Formats: sequence, structure tokens, C-alpha cells
Amino acid sequence: MAKPKTKPMTLKTKRWDVAAQLDTPERIALYLEAAFEDGDPALIAAAIGDAAKAFGMTRLAKKTGLAREALYRALSDDGNPELSTVLKVLRALGLRLSPVEDEAA
Repeated sequence: MAKPKTKPMTLKTKRWDVAAQLDTPERIALYLEAAFEDGDPALIAAAIGDAAKAFGMTRLAKKTGLAREALYRALSDDGNPELSTVLKVLRALGLRLSPVEDEAA
């Protein structure tokens, strides 16, 4: 007896956007803190970009005095933001960069 043919199940997924979860200043701060603890510059830049998108690029551009397009470029996956840009973005997000002793060093 032949087995009946069955259709393979397909799984539909949606792209998860972390920016949707960054809906409070506390969540943004914790997210960036985790990225900085990791220490990977690409991850840090990506996390700052995620936080910027969650905050709103137009709003961020107004608060930083930087062009929206320049922010998109600097905070994109291929971007390499200057320290001055990072500091302006963090300040606009209500955060600051603060050195902490690395006990593992």
C-alpha cells in the first residue's frame, strides 16, 4: 500500500526588529550597556543604530544638529560613526559614555 503524499509544512516568520522593544529610556540604556560590555565595535555601532531608530531619526537629527541622512549613513550596518557622532547621539538619547574599570583586565 502506497503512502499518501503529504505537503511539507511551511513556517512563516516575521523579521524581528529590536527597535520595537526599545520603547523606554531604561530599555535603551540596558541594551547599549550590554553591547558595550561585549566590546565588539561593530555590535556597539549596530546597537546605537538600533537605539537611534527606536528614538526616531528625524527627532534625533533635530536634537543632535546632524543631518538625518548623515545619521542613517553613520549608524548603518556599513557605517563607522565618529566618536563625536556617537557622543551627540548618546546625549540626545539622554545617555552619556562613562568609563568603568575593567576588573577582568
